Amino acid sequence: MLKLVVLSGAGVSAESGIATFRDAGGLWEGHDVMAVASPEGWYNNTELVLDFYNQRRKAAAEAQPNIAHKVLAELEDDFEVTVITQNVDDLHERAGSSKVVHLHGKLSEVRSTVDESLIYDIGDKSICIGDKCDKGSQLRPNIVWFGEMVPMIEVAAKISERADIFIVIGTSLAVYPAASLIDYVPYRSTVYVVDPNMPYVRDRHNLKLVQEKATVGLLKIAKELRATYH
Repeated sequence: MLKLVVLSGAGVSAESGIATFRDAGGLWEGHDVMAVASPEGWYNNTELVLDFYNQRRKAAAEAQPNIAHKVLAELEDDFEVTVITQNVDDLHERAGSSKVVHLHGKLSEVRSTVDESLIYDIGDKSICIGDKCDKGSQLRPNIVWFGEMVPMIEVAAKISERADIFIVIGTSLAVYPAASLIDYVPYRSTVYVVDPNMPYVRDRHNLKLVQEKATVGLLKIAKELRATYH
């Protein structure tokens, strides 16, 4: 079975009503990004950061998977699919995708501030000041903030190296190290890039640009893949 690897970004979740922070009028409008998504912001105003992610967690829990999420899940009938996502919601899983790698963490998880290996699933619950891990430290969102290492990037790179087909969808390819994953894809493999505002992509063998939003673009690609490989 051919290996289909997907790198998904905020543009996929946007069609489920989850605003992206990089777009005008986006989620982080009115917030200094570093105040709510950095270790410095956490230490300067822990309550603000907790409130910010509590709101995001609630919004993500209320959102529903869209056609793009569902198409990716359905492709598992014909391909060995792994979704590498920059998104922190669980919409891929809720749509039925069985292999999802979260590069930037999960909204539904919290972790210890003294032991990164102590991770707890809290679903859509809020985190409050005074909520502590088993070692007695304040819990924080299990999210990769600006200035922090991306622990799953090496796993994602190895997955990308084995891709027969690689789909980039809903990401501007501006956030590193995630944007570098396309460079790990074998030269022989087919690469699709789906975005209504097409990012710069260095030309390569078997590169296909689909200038559409996630739902429309994925429906087109799924139809093409099934026609080509079956």
